Amino acid sequence: MKFDIYFDVPFVLTSLTLLTGILALLDLFVFSKKRGRKHKVFVVVFEYARAFFPVFLLVLLIRSFLVQPFRVPTGSLAPTIMPGDFIVANQYIYGLRLPVLNVKVFNISAPQRGDIALFRYPENPGTLYVKRVIGVPGDHVVYRNKMLTINGKLMSQKLLGMELDASDIFPSSVQLKEENLDGVVHKIFVKPGRKEWENIDLTVPPNSYFMMGDNRDNSNDGREWGFVPEENLIGKVFGVWMSWDAENYSVRWERIGNRVR
Repeated sequence: MKFDIYFDVPFVLTSLTLLTGILALLDLFVFSKKRGRKHKVFVVVFEYARAFFPVFLLVLLIRSFLVQPFRVPTGSLAPTIMPGDFIVANQYIYGLRLPVLNVKVFNISAPQRGDIALFRYPENPGTLYVKRVIGVPGDHVVYRNKMLTINGKLMSQKLLGMELDASDIFPSSVQLKEENLDGVVHKIFVKPGRKEWENIDLTVPPNSYFMMGDNRDNSNDGREWGFVPEENLIGKVFGVWMSWDAENYSVRWERIGNRVR
């Protein structure tokens, strides 16, 4: 049996912000004139609250409404995103949501085909996933013979050569291809001969999205667990701010600052 340990960062940040904010207000308007320096513990608690409240508030606002960092643990999006990449997602582009409650208060734009999206895993919302948006609401998506067809249009692929997929448990040779996903040109890995997930034929329901990894034969994605509800979306990934190669215990300097598309 598998147990998932989930640290709810938005809940913890919101709780700390509210707690320190309430203590800071109480100290400012109620206790500051009444307390004496002899109550050292009392003084220290309120001083720390007033010092940390603006810090917690700033972090909460940035993380909830602007950007969210995430460390990618697997190679499901290789060669676009590698395991060990620390990516950053634009949180407000898919709409402003209240932290913890996850209620959208202001709509800005919807995910577009080809976006790389950060979202809450449908089968366990406590886990964050990152995949590429393949189908938007109403799209008819067919995946057959390792080729995508969307709304009757074949998404073209161009073979660039062979590469080693080092992100797999047992590194293997894969085809490196360039796919044109309805105008979004990006690279994918395809493993010749692997027969999993063939003959996918589906229509994306309203308020849902269909996601796949760029590492087409080494990705746990919508082909296995279905669609991502709109309310599970967090943001659009736009860059790599740090990358750590766990195999060689080194920083991938060449990946820092890379734009993700």
